[in-house]
Amino acid sequence: MPRAEVRIPSDGDLLAILQQHGPSPELFSRCVHCGLCTSACPTYTELFNENDSPRGRIYLMRLVYEGRMEWNPLVSRHLDLCLDCRACETACPSGVPYGRILEPFRTAVHRAEGKSWWRVGLTRQLLLRIFPYPRRIRVVLWPVRFAQRVGIYQLAENLGLFRLLPRTWRAMVELLPPPVADDGPLPSFVPAVGKPRARVGFFVGCVAEAIFRHIHWATIRVLQQNGCDVIIPRGQACCGAIHFHLGDSTGARRLADQNLATFPWQQLDAIVVNHAGCGAMLKEYPHHWADENQQARKAFSEKVRDINEFLEELGPVRPEGEIRLRATYHDACHLAHAQKIVDPPRKLLRLIRGLELVELPESLICCGSAGTYNLLHPQMADRLARRKLDNIRATGAEIVLASNAGCLLQIMREVRRAKLPVLVLHPMELLDMAYRGLTPPIPGRSSPG
Repeated sequence: MPRAEVRIPSDGDLLAILQQHGPSPELFSRCVHCGLCTSACPTYTELFNENDSPRGRIYLMRLVYEGRMEWNPLVSRHLDLCLDCRACETACPSGVPYGRILEPFRTAVHRAEGKSWWRVGLTRQLLLRIFPYPRRIRVVLWPVRFAQRVGIYQLAENLGLFRLLPRTWRAMVELLPPPVADDGPLPSFVPAVGKPRARVGFFVGCVAEAIFRHIHWATIRVLQQNGCDVIIPRGQACCGAIHFHLGDSTGARRLADQNLATFPWQQLDAIVVNHAGCGAMLKEYPHHWADENQQARKAFSEKVRDINEFLEELGPVRPEGEIRLRATYHDACHLAHAQKIVDPPRKLLRLIRGLELVELPESLICCGSAGTYNLLHPQMADRLARRKLDNIRATGAEIVLASNAGCLLQIMREVRRAKLPVLVLHPMELLDMAYRGLTPPIPGRSSPG
């Protein structure tokens, strides 16, 4: 099916909307175009096109913002190809807040341009109306789960039948990992083991809750072992990142305000999140909307902690179990770059007796997942995923760890494609096994005993 054209907004329309909803103009001037960001940018390191570098994109946005360049499909393509991984923020000596330039700019453009049925149908209907809702995800994925359980999925994959699906559907089907058993729906409250040290709220998210609920259970058990009473509020919503990154700021704000109303954040020591993309979005609520709820959002966001960050602040209890395996850790972009959390996961993993933790080459380079990026730009996402897999091979690790749902899906798919005997886990899964005295089931290896 040919890709339909996207209406190009008139310069007057776009400029007016950029002035009202776009980035603050003074942010553009912070970039001095030194180029130190280019080596950290995934798309630049793959394409070597200045327009696909952070400083190139900032310059393009500034030209459009100031009316010195017309908005056109080529400029749109360069900005769409950005993963918004924010590795450039980590590399930038001037502290340019790239995300606070790109995201409002995309929102303004989204308001100004009319979308084709094809783009609206797949992006807004599928991604916006299904992905932020765990129950809807499970309904949509039920046929795939059924096919996995009865063996049809593997047969279709071996015969190459997935190539007959539309590009976005194919990418989504291929990303889905085999089903993993969990302990069922999460309760509303789980008590600490031993003397309580903290009272925390737990954020479940959308894709994480629909596909990785077993990671939620592992995280909750780790919190229990560290003396935490855990509250899981009913009625909490998606963090809003999917809406926001696709340009729907209004929808993202609605979800943000639902979370503010649902969590008893004033009575909590922390709101704990175990997936990086959700944590980054929750922490940045007050930056996105200046209205009557901004101060409440600020107070809410100040309570948000990534699980790795929270445990380091609390003082983790060392697990008694021993895991004598080699592992490597991939830095999720929105943990390392957006939240600046790099050392805490490694420190926690080093608490596990017998674990050999080796550094992953180019760990800070995006794996290509980037929220919905691997569904919308599968070619670039695949290039980055293969690059990540090559680096994983080089470590000789038996376990790969990542603290984000998108990274886990992306790396799991590449490991399955390559038939590598490597187990892909969230750090909390490995910690939970260490607390419980369990041995990770490495693919192709017989269980002990």
